[in-house]
Amino acid sequence: MNIYVLLKRTFDTEEKIAVNNGRIEDDGAEYIINPYDEYAVEEAINLRDEHGGEVTVVTIGEEDAEKQLRTALAMGADKAVLINTEDDLEEGDQFTTVKILEAFFADREVDLILGGNVAIDEASGQVGPRLAERLDIPCVTTITSIEINGESVHIERDVEGDVEKVDTSLPLLVTCQQGLNEPRYPSLPGIMKAKKKPLDELEIDDLDLDEDDVEPKTKTTEIFLPPEKQAGKVLEGEIDDQVKELVSLLKTEAKVL
Repeated sequence: MNIYVLLKRTFDTEEKIAVNNGRIEDDGAEYIINPYDEYAVEEAINLRDEHGGEVTVVTIGEEDAEKQLRTALAMGADKAVLINTEDDLEEGDQFTTVKILEAFFADREVDLILGGNVAIDEASGQVGPRLAERLDIPCVTTITSIEINGESVHIERDVEGDVEKVDTSLPLLVTCQQGLNEPRYPSLPGIMKAKKKPLDELEIDDLDLDEDDVEPKTKTTEIFLPPEKQAGKVLEGEIDDQVKELVSLLKTEAKVL
């Protein structure tokens, strides 16, 4: 099987993030594999081990994204591809990403593409479905189970606390949700092997694209941190007095009444 994983380098939301002039300061941010993409990497490796073939991890970004690709290789992926846009793109959006990936997959034989359900930095959840549409292949999102038998695929997906069962066929694109598996930690032997595994680097020129082809369709006007939470208030006294005070606070401070 020719299995591909769409991987994104995202900042670690567990660490402190600094925003200056509407932009995240890269120097102080910690970057990781998007956690939902880790489920995709793990499932791709499991499916390869079960059905044969190879796993190729693909990301779009700058040179720094090589670290996350090497991590995926250390987990067990076979190959990695960095589509380097550092010299060609200042801004991009989901349209840009899909346009580049569509060109990348244009001359490749694909059985299965896996990606994360959402990226934790923007959480649009658009790239997977939009890419499947452009490649004209089926797409199933938020999967929590996948079984492949020849060309037939049985999937279970999360639907707000319930499970939907879907039967489809290859080639296929799926996006992965928590509960699908438990991503492995790279082992020391895996880390050593990853250094020798192929990591190819492409630019958009190599995909017969130019800057006009991938110009974003949306514009980010502002990035800001949410306001700090204020300390709560504990109302004391008789119940009737508490109710009166609560109503007053809802009117004058919360302004919801």
